[in-house]
Amino acid sequence: MSEARVRVLVVGLGTMGTSHARAYKAIEGFELVGLCTHRAAARGDLEAEFPGVPRFDLLDEALAATRPDAVAICAYTEHHAAMALKALAAGAHVFCEKPLADSLEAAERIIATAREAKKALLIGYILRVHPSWSRFVEIGRTLGKPLVMRMNLNQQSAGSFWEVHKNLMKSTSPLVDCGVHYVDVMCQVTGARPVAVHAVGARLTGEIAPTMYNYGHLDITFDDGSVGWYEAGWGPMISETAHFVKDIIGPNGSVSIVSQESAGATSKSADHNTHTRTNALRIHHAALDANGAFAKPDDVLSTEDEPGHQDLCNREQQLFLEAIRGEVDLTRRHEDALNSLRIVFAADESVRTGEVVRLSR
Repeated sequence: MSEARVRVLVVGLGTMGTSHARAYKAIEGFELVGLCTHRAAARGDLEAEFPGVPRFDLLDEALAATRPDAVAICAYTEHHAAMALKALAAGAHVFCEKPLADSLEAAERIIATAREAKKALLIGYILRVHPSWSRFVEIGRTLGKPLVMRMNLNQQSAGSFWEVHKNLMKSTSPLVDCGVHYVDVMCQVTGARPVAVHAVGARLTGEIAPTMYNYGHLDITFDDGSVGWYEAGWGPMISETAHFVKDIIGPNGSVSIVSQESAGATSKSADHNTHTRTNALRIHHAALDANGAFAKPDDVLSTEDEPGHQDLCNREQQLFLEAIRGEVDLTRRHEDALNSLRIVFAADESVRTGEVVRLSR
């Protein structure tokens, strides 16, 4: 006999929430029972794509009406903690988009509550289900120590993209929102403890609060001597030049993600589909021959057959289903999520104070 389908409610129907709703619709083990978003009744696009699925404006109303087994939280970051705790209190498993919360204390409370309730809590670190990024991490671990890790994700945004970014920046800086992905990758590659963070930021627009910045750059030092930097900028003034850099360097050589831009194709930094796409991995070997020339040419591994954005969301929700069924232990993922949050919140503190932030054990 097949297992009963997991009845799931999606909260927040922007780019990621809609993609996750599509995943729940596609995966046999789920049943999509509700969509909750601002002005839900006016969203004709949701009725067209998810006909007959009830729509709600408020989470409390949606929880009472649908009594879901699971809730996917894809709203803005400042709402994550309150929504996750409500969902857990209602007896539901929780998928929550990254960042898990807008403070480390709130994130720790969500995780502790989920553990106490014995409910699955999966946090949306989509790169962890991406085969090309997993390969990138694996190759990075073969390059020796210390490592130098260089990553950015700058987004030249206008129109609706800029409106979304401005809404995000009411509570969450670019370094925090996307930075959790890439510092998580750095931590996976080094396997070392981050010990210090320094960051700078700049407010390049009067359309955001005086205390917020829309460009930031952080530097991390690890206890094995490895170092990494991450850069993120949002807005109509951001340059498209070198907006996508993902590269790891060690004594044995380097590995780089070759983006569409690097390959000579046209890509737009605001397009979510380009944020996970790799195109190819270039592996450089540092060894020299007796004449001082490189002993081996670079290897270029094509990743043209990698999954697209929707496929990755499907993979992520398949993992959530396995966790709900008790087939996957998420404890280490929770610890890693807290670690990445600790780093990006330290970066925010460094921007505000101008000081290096030392990370305790």
